[in-house]
Amino acid sequence: MGQVDLSTHRPAAAELARAAELTAGELLAPPAPARLGDVVPAPEQVRPDPAADFTLPADAAVRVGPDPDARDVAEQLAELLRPATGYPLPVVVEATATGGPLVLTVAAAAPPAGVPRPRTAAEDAASVGADELGVEGYRLEVAPTGVRISADTATGLFHGVQTLRQLLPTAVESPSPVAARWVVPGGVLVDRPRFPYRGAMLDVSRHFFGVADVLQVIDHLARYKLNHLHLHLTDDQGWRIAVDSWPALTTVGGATEVGGGPGGFYTAADYRRIVRYAARRHVTVVPEIDLPGHTNAALTAYPELAPDRVAPPPYTGAEVGFSYVDPASERTYDFVADVLGEVAAVTPGPWLHIGGDEAFKVKGAAYTGFVERTQRIVAGTGKTVIGWHQIAPAGHADGRVLQWWGTDGADPVTAEAVRRGARLILSPGNHAYLDMKYAPDTPIGHDWAGLIDVRRAYDWDPGTHVAGVPADAVLGVEAPLWTESVTTLAEIEFMFLPRLPAIAELGWSPRSAHDWAAFRERLAGHGPRWTTAGIAFHRAPEIPWPAERDAAATPTTTLPTPPATPTPTG
Repeated sequence: MGQVDLSTHRPAAAELARAAELTAGELLAPPAPARLGDVVPAPEQVRPDPAADFTLPADAAVRVGPDPDARDVAEQLAELLRPATGYPLPVVVEATATGGPLVLTVAAAAPPAGVPRPRTAAEDAASVGADELGVEGYRLEVAPTGVRISADTATGLFHGVQTLRQLLPTAVESPSPVAARWVVPGGVLVDRPRFPYRGAMLDVSRHFFGVADVLQVIDHLARYKLNHLHLHLTDDQGWRIAVDSWPALTTVGGATEVGGGPGGFYTAADYRRIVRYAARRHVTVVPEIDLPGHTNAALTAYPELAPDRVAPPPYTGAEVGFSYVDPASERTYDFVADVLGEVAAVTPGPWLHIGGDEAFKVKGAAYTGFVERTQRIVAGTGKTVIGWHQIAPAGHADGRVLQWWGTDGADPVTAEAVRRGARLILSPGNHAYLDMKYAPDTPIGHDWAGLIDVRRAYDWDPGTHVAGVPADAVLGVEAPLWTESVTTLAEIEFMFLPRLPAIAELGWSPRSAHDWAAFRERLAGHGPRWTTAGIAFHRAPEIPWPAERDAAATPTTTLPTPPATPTPTG
């Protein structure tokens, strides 16, 4: 719109009214309808059919077979859609779910809901059959008569539901009813992940976050098909998980955090609630007990574990590398066995993370000996060990996974550990560490690994990033968020979004789908969704966000305060 010099021209009332009407139209215009490929992470195969769009009717039901896990996914789909649509959306269990507006099935040979158009021979040759979807893959078909999601497992169905969520209008994120036409673009979408491990880490030790905040974080992961939540439960500033056999770990060690706040910890019931909530959303919790360093909180509670048997004062700063348990004491290994045993007993997932980073005062054979003995303790619990890549020089243990957080892909020590059988989770500090600032003026975060804008978070390939490590040795990717400067859920979201979807796409989508220009366009549509859902995010200037009512009032470096959201349940 052209600008008028008000010093020489006084607009008439009609002009002002017309200008206001045009401005309001721009601000209030609904976002453009979704296209079948407008999904993050990018799907493996997309065959749009504009003639096959589907509109959800008010009397729709969600139909599903008798499998209890599939039925739970159907219930979650209904729970997702009811608030914004206002529709009752009953879940109907049938021996064979054959047709209807919304159908979920885990039957590999399920009949189609109505394929939008005949496929060519080339498409048939390129398609992924139902028997090849694997543990997490799914097929989503949209025809004028309905939507069908089929998968080999309930996990695949759940991922398909997340895709359907993104294909519905933005208003589906509203917590209250909205008058809208609930249109889903027609076509067929077939999808499965590139890597089996896709996750994020939340440091709850530097600053403690209560159960409700963690559950919200799980929801953010599930939305983008991330399937692991790594909880950094122990560090110098606080011990956050109850251990019955060592109760002072939380009553004493859990009473501090960075800056001198009150800290906090999870009871066994709290932790079980987190694990249960995550499992329903097909997210595996990975607990980390950081050893042998980063242990000041434990030493404050139990000085018998310290090399000099003297309790250090509580620590509320942000330095690293000064604390460690005594690797020469048998009492230390009693402690390690008790703690890891209790944590393993309440963790249904296969992993136990033992940390192992920045133990600067435990050197050489003392360090590798400690790691090797701890690896054996983990194996005795029936779990598989994960450690930061500093444990690479220690002897190999079956299934061992190294979490690589370096900034230089030339790492011969890690590559040698891989040759001995280790697998890697990629968390490069200069691409995936979400506590790094976006820009110099980002109000929170660090910059020791550089600044990480959205493009830097996206522009790397996990399959080739570490020299000498083949793609088949990469288990997946993880985006850690350390919380020395992060104190609230809104700040977690601000640092997560919009970078977390970038990491999610690297972990899920085929390498051939990685395209920055296409990704930034797809990602832009998520800003209005987050706003509608009351989720804070950074309005990164490199993303072409759609015009929003409050965009001009929200500088990109300001931490927004989102509206209160209900405490998650389930």
